[in-house]
Amino acid sequence: MKTRITELLGIRYPIVQGGMQNVGYAELAAAVSNAGGLGIITGLTQPTPEDLDQEIRRCKEMTDQPFGVNLTILPTIKPVPYEEYARVICEAGIGVVETAGRNPEPFMPLFQQYGVKVVHKCTSVRHAIKAEKVGVAAVSVDGFECAGHPGEDDIPNLVLLPAAAAKLSIPMLASGGIGTGAQMAACLALGADGINMGTRFLATKEAPVHENIKRAIVAASELDTALIFRPLRNTARVYRNKVATTVNEIEREQGAQMEFGLIQDMVAGAKGKVALSDGDIDYGIWTSGMVQGLINDIPTCEVLIDNIVNECRQVIRERMTALMG
Repeated sequence: MKTRITELLGIRYPIVQGGMQNVGYAELAAAVSNAGGLGIITGLTQPTPEDLDQEIRRCKEMTDQPFGVNLTILPTIKPVPYEEYARVICEAGIGVVETAGRNPEPFMPLFQQYGVKVVHKCTSVRHAIKAEKVGVAAVSVDGFECAGHPGEDDIPNLVLLPAAAAKLSIPMLASGGIGTGAQMAACLALGADGINMGTRFLATKEAPVHENIKRAIVAASELDTALIFRPLRNTARVYRNKVATTVNEIEREQGAQMEFGLIQDMVAGAKGKVALSDGDIDYGIWTSGMVQGLINDIPTCEVLIDNIVNECRQVIRERMTALMG
């Protein structure tokens, strides 16, 4: 399967595993890359830049295919040495970095110096246009359906993708709410050059999370996510568990007076990490997208990618071609 994304990233299929906090370790990234997609190590899941360097080395022992690193640039309570993480990515010989959060422009000279291709994740057309202007190689356009941070515009991919495609000249990945081959065909029809999946890869055998998390995703419907932090203008889509429900109740009670300190302990990242590793789905918040309603199994990454590619081809070849008769 050949698109501008496969040519840009040097991969067999235009399928990228998005960066996921406390999930994007070498095991998952290598499995995705070995199956023909682009696996992504999540940089800030590693406590220090030195740890990231070791994780990259581990991944190289598991695959000889291209893989990338995610670097999410966000304001944090504890300062993060982003420049050091970026330098590790470059000096380790990584060819692709997925940036997210803030504008990657301050890091572009370093990435360009080392020939690193930057794929920036955007939640709006205006941010995608800005990313192209600062020199990224491609964008990953993230619709409202996505897990994690969908932005504040609430535009779903059926509108967002063609709106972005009409304004961009660089390759574009469709991200958010995608988990099937039919959806991949739809994204390609809407102007995307490939897809980026997070939640769908979370429910695979190689995903380094507890089996209870994977089974919860399979059992959930598209209605079983929650939007938290909306009053704080930092919206996040997470799996609807007891913690998320309590956070939403507090947000409704507080209204315009909502302050992060009221929920800070409940939503701590350390608790979410424990939930993923120990399998107590209600211990902390963890991200999952609306696509969980379309996830019915826990395959290997190889089987998943093969199924998506085959279904995509079948939909294009049979269903779409038949409509031309």
